[in-house]
Amino acid sequence: MSVAGLPLHPFFTPRDLPETLDLLAGRAARGEKTVLLAGGTDWFVERHVAPPETAGTLPLVVDVSRLDGLGGISLDGHTLDGDEPGGDTLHADTLRIGGAVTYLELRRDARVAARCPLLAAMARDVGALQIQARGTLAGNLASGSPAADGVSALAALDATLLLRSVRGARRVPLAGFYTGYRKSVLAPDELIEAVEIALPPAGAPYVWRKVGTRQAQAISKVALAGVAVVEDGRCTRLGLGMASVAPTVAFLPATRALGLSRPLAGIAPGEIEATVLADVSPIDDIRSTAAYRRHVAVALVTGFCEELKRR
Repeated sequence: MSVAGLPLHPFFTPRDLPETLDLLAGRAARGEKTVLLAGGTDWFVERHVAPPETAGTLPLVVDVSRLDGLGGISLDGHTLDGDEPGGDTLHADTLRIGGAVTYLELRRDARVAARCPLLAAMARDVGALQIQARGTLAGNLASGSPAADGVSALAALDATLLLRSVRGARRVPLAGFYTGYRKSVLAPDELIEAVEIALPPAGAPYVWRKVGTRQAQAISKVALAGVAVVEDGRCTRLGLGMASVAPTVAFLPATRALGLSRPLAGIAPGEIEATVLADVSPIDDIRSTAAYRRHVAVALVTGFCEELKRR
């Protein structure tokens, strides 16, 4: 499947979000398959390995890339006097990212860079510039790849997804979104309207490490996203997300629990290794081996924890 093959599919561009939701509701009720297309950076790749389809079974492709209701980045907060003379600092609690916002928009947004640098760092490593200009967080989420860079960062940030249909809106924590390999709780009549992130304090330590064949251009062999809040030598918030080590992006719950359980100085490297290995279940594939992924997973998390101990 390529851009040249797109005309083989029935194609529709809705006027607005309500028309899109009505369309999804009607088609879902009739059992008809619909593909929501924003950047298409995941979907076109998937078409290359999908089983052959006949013209009568091709899904309707709906272009949602320009819908106003799926765009925009906003901060929910208030403005106080900043440290710089004549300047203001925005103190915000929640970052909201529309479903059709691209990675390029994320990496260029000054508010994201200042208040959520983990997300900005991840966006700089998602493929080449062409991919960044088209790919979206919602597309990454809906595709459900266990190697998804964007989903790993959102996992570390404990993001919440705003799902919408004609039945209304519902908020689903990302930790409860996936039910298995490329499976989720997203209903056939729903779309991902936005991603919401309760931000850590400005300056909170974070890590983004992508281990691959080439910087940015390759799918991750392993990737780690992490963010923490450390007070008096102890984590009061610890978020972790790891790609390519499980059927879905891994939240590393046992490792999180260990990091929050007591002062960081009292946590030994061997304990970290044990919890990381309990949290991951990598496989051998064409990009790497399970043994290498386990080794890298332990090394990345241990390195982040050692950095936090120095805070």
